[in-house]
Amino acid sequence: MKFSVFTKQLTVGIAVVFVAQLAFAHITLDQPSATAGSYQKLTFKVGHGCDGSSTNLIRVSIPENVSGAKPMPKAGWQLSTKIETLSTPYTSHGKTISSDVREIVWSGGTLPDAYYDEFSMHVKLPDSAGKLYFKVTQQCEKGSIEWVQIPQEGQSKNALKFPAPGMDILPISDHEHMHQH
Repeated sequence: MKFSVFTKQLTVGIAVVFVAQLAFAHITLDQPSATAGSYQKLTFKVGHGCDGSSTNLIRVSIPENVSGAKPMPKAGWQLSTKIETLSTPYTSHGKTISSDVREIVWSGGTLPDAYYDEFSMHVKLPDSAGKLYFKVTQQCEKGSIEWVQIPQEGQSKNALKFPAPGMDILPISDHEHMHQH
């Protein structure tokens, strides 16, 4: 009998912590960091809707220094990309690339406020180390949220009400550099 009471208390405690985390959830990147110049799967985690209403569109702006963005399709969602001319062309597999994907949109699906989901893409990260932020628009049945705030130097991301999802781009170590081809 004691075991079942303990189990119920533990289950309720875990549920309360999980719900509390979702109440303060933002759109975040699953990966806190990655190596400069690497190809990376980026997963944007969506933990809630807009004031209780379902999410029906996620728009991710691709920073100029990120290249070759390819979105992962999601069942029940339409996928579109916006291609723009680059201010600085780059070379990929021996070809000069002068325009690239600058925006990815998943739309037409329904993500109820009570549920969580992920939206993924594959990209080539910038060659230089530093912070990298992706501005995201979350549209819902009622309203929308612009996750576009970028912390100023020395400012905590936690101080922002609508922070853009971000990650640390780490320098290539000597060991990694020797093995990249």
